[in-house]
Amino acid sequence: MIVTGATPLAALDAVAIDTETTGLDARNDRVVQIGLVAIENGRLAPETVWERLVDPRIAIPARSTAIHRITNAMVRQAPNFVEAWREAETHIQGRILIGYSVGFDLAVLANEAERSGIAWAKPRSLCVRLLAATANPNLPDYSLEALASWLGVEMHARHQALGDARAAADIFIAMVPKLAERGIRTLAEAERACLQLTEQLETHVRAGWTEPVSRPEMFRSFVAVDPYAYKHRLQDLMSAPPVCVGTETSARDAMVLMLDRKISSVFVSDSGRAGGKVGEYGILTERDLMRHLASNGANALKVNSGEIATRPLVSIREQAFAYRAIGRMARRKIRHLAVRSDDNDLVGVISARDLLKLRASAAINLNDRIEDAATASDLAAAWSQLPGVATSLLVEGIEAATIAEIVSEELRAVTRRAAILAESAMAAEGLGAPPCPYTVIVLGSGGRGESLLAADQDNAIVFAEGEPGGENDRWFAALGEHMAPILHEAGIPLCKGGVMAKNPQWRGSLATWKARAADWVRRSRPEDLLNVDIFFDLYPVHGDYALASDLLSAAFAAASGQVPFAKALGELAARPPNAFTMLGGFRTEHGRIDLKMHGLFPVVAFARALAIRHDVQARSTRERLAGLRALEIGGDADFARIATAHGKVIRFMLAQQSRDLLAGIPVSNKVEVAALTSDEQAELKSALRVIQLVPDLVRDLMFR
Repeated sequence: MIVTGATPLAALDAVAIDTETTGLDARNDRVVQIGLVAIENGRLAPETVWERLVDPRIAIPARSTAIHRITNAMVRQAPNFVEAWREAETHIQGRILIGYSVGFDLAVLANEAERSGIAWAKPRSLCVRLLAATANPNLPDYSLEALASWLGVEMHARHQALGDARAAADIFIAMVPKLAERGIRTLAEAERACLQLTEQLETHVRAGWTEPVSRPEMFRSFVAVDPYAYKHRLQDLMSAPPVCVGTETSARDAMVLMLDRKISSVFVSDSGRAGGKVGEYGILTERDLMRHLASNGANALKVNSGEIATRPLVSIREQAFAYRAIGRMARRKIRHLAVRSDDNDLVGVISARDLLKLRASAAINLNDRIEDAATASDLAAAWSQLPGVATSLLVEGIEAATIAEIVSEELRAVTRRAAILAESAMAAEGLGAPPCPYTVIVLGSGGRGESLLAADQDNAIVFAEGEPGGENDRWFAALGEHMAPILHEAGIPLCKGGVMAKNPQWRGSLATWKARAADWVRRSRPEDLLNVDIFFDLYPVHGDYALASDLLSAAFAAASGQVPFAKALGELAARPPNAFTMLGGFRTEHGRIDLKMHGLFPVVAFARALAIRHDVQARSTRERLAGLRALEIGGDADFARIATAHGKVIRFMLAQQSRDLLAGIPVSNKVEVAALTSDEQAELKSALRVIQLVPDLVRDLMFR
């Protein structure tokens, strides 16, 4: 995993380090022992430890030996620092260094490297002593022993490098939940919090120690990406329709069919026809046939295809971006993926051969890390990769709206995985299986495919049948209660407005939801309009998707004919606040302008209101504007200008959010004006002025 400032402490890959030395003078004393203990995905890896004695080439004073019990005789045959450090580096491998008062260790190592002629670059690091002062500023003592006692950590082999490194690792891991309680969840947030302890940092400087924590802004987090893989969807790359054979078809006939069609796989089902549900099929590939022939000789070709087809079928949505298919194939070690529709029908196949034009990248396996996550920490580790990916895609010139779609795809994937983990947890608790079909839906920007990096939880549950407060509802309430903390720990915080399936107003049977939506439309109270604001963007991510499709169609049918409702929505869209001061400057607070309020919301509300009014059943703002243009509602030029302005606002917000996340700054929808070049400021002003056209357009187009 690539570690960035956005990496959660609970999922960090790091190495705890400690050194024993000839004395406490960081400039002149020498290393006599180095100990390393690995932390992998936020957990101790006790099997991955390393310790070496080091010949300091000077005598070890008796007072130092009395503390660490390392004598001159013990180091006489030990490697010198150069040899020992080169071996240590193979275990560190660029990971974060963690230690107790690690500034001393870093200073000693840097001076040893200078004396030995070794190139030295200060590694990214964290100090458990400073973290403890952040997590609990009221502790009377911050000694290693005191921290271990506070956190219930057992210490062994004190004043031995490996023992103290192990203690630092255990203390760090035990401290992570304490830091989270104070809102410090990521590497950059931890660094930034430690850097606020100026008095303690000055003590390090006066002692001649290295600054014990790194400054997050020093690390630019770009990852290797192939733009093509993030631009194209599988529906544009797949082979369709899929070629199918019956289970009774002989392996020989299947092989002949592959040769005739010049394809490398066929799907196998009882019907032998395409168009069924993905679960009905297996797959037979040319490699399967070759292996079967090698094992069984010529008679292998007489076997029925159904006997040797691979099941269950590994599949992927046709709307997925190509990077997902590349990652899934690599992770599963397969060369073919079935492609399914949103209704779970088999619609095509994608092969490694189809994707040869795409290069692998460090970010490619992002989605499969989510799909394979076994814990909330695993989800957090995957989700934390998004800021680096977004930054790299912006640099590559990928359209901001496309990046927002990618972020939304992963938000949906995390929500889906959280639902699966929640179901498993409920089963383990003896709460049983779902009592009826259901679907988890994502609302708001995640549903529209326009999520940015400041997303919170906006989700709901629709189940097939059951009354509010009834047995089914209680089961799904428990599911929502399990999902919310998983998502929160994964880095998608609880919704401040309470839009989460654990709350009664955001779950219900299909009949309950239809009645609820009809009530919102009929009454059109301000609080109803806030619900509509996100409800009509719903997107199913887990379970029976047909329930969501049925609900959305019913909601559009109820809303499109309600003139008062359309008027109320239009008025909401027609009141955007002015983004500029009287002198034409940006209207800012603490140097930042709120682009959600001044830029995104007016366009999103405008497109949604008109789409509902004119029954354009599309989710994303771009698709809604395109649908309205297709109905010849309004002028093409106006819609095009608004769509372009919308994309520019998204780009500025994404860039700022990515920078803030990687630097440990609380992420928001506000952009720092001073960080923009003069050209960028002019571009943003131009986009916001276009968006000021929205009120007039709403009034003109609502009742055409």
